[in-house]
Amino acid sequence: MARSVHTAHDTTSLDLRAFMAGFPTGVAVLTTLDADGHPWGMTCTSIASVALAPPTLLVCLRLGSPTLQALRTAGAFALNLLQHASQATAELFASGAEDRFTRTEWQLPAEAGGPHLRAAAHTIADCSVAGIQPVGDHAVVFGDVRRVAGVDDPDPLLYGLRRYAPWPGGERWQP
Repeated sequence: MARSVHTAHDTTSLDLRAFMAGFPTGVAVLTTLDADGHPWGMTCTSIASVALAPPTLLVCLRLGSPTLQALRTAGAFALNLLQHASQATAELFASGAEDRFTRTEWQLPAEAGGPHLRAAAHTIADCSVAGIQPVGDHAVVFGDVRRVAGVDDPDPLLYGLRRYAPWPGGERWQP
């Protein structure tokens, strides 16, 4: 039985969600501070490398997100790439729980772009905001990568087909 094909004019957000569910990706928690120094963060999987010179990446955040509002004020963020045993952290930061920073270990090193979730992350990038471009109901945030730090466990947490999974193995990368 053939599947139906939608044109660009009748494709829905559910169609796009189903399509993207088939594209497994790494999981990250973006963190930043607001003007009062209060930490904000959210789980995100919409991340991409943009350029090597200068080192630039992008992340996508919902326009109404309080984390995006704090990021606009701070002009900086940290992108914590989660390690394979950090599904609980991913779920916590996806939940919107107001007490998420009291329920997880974090540090704020000097010159960090945002809180570092060292116990949950395998690698952390500190970024300064290079630009923000609204697209539909989201904003694409471009970050100039200022520093990358590896942590102890380099095996990433993956998300696809609406579930989390550990990295299946293979060679390990050390930053």
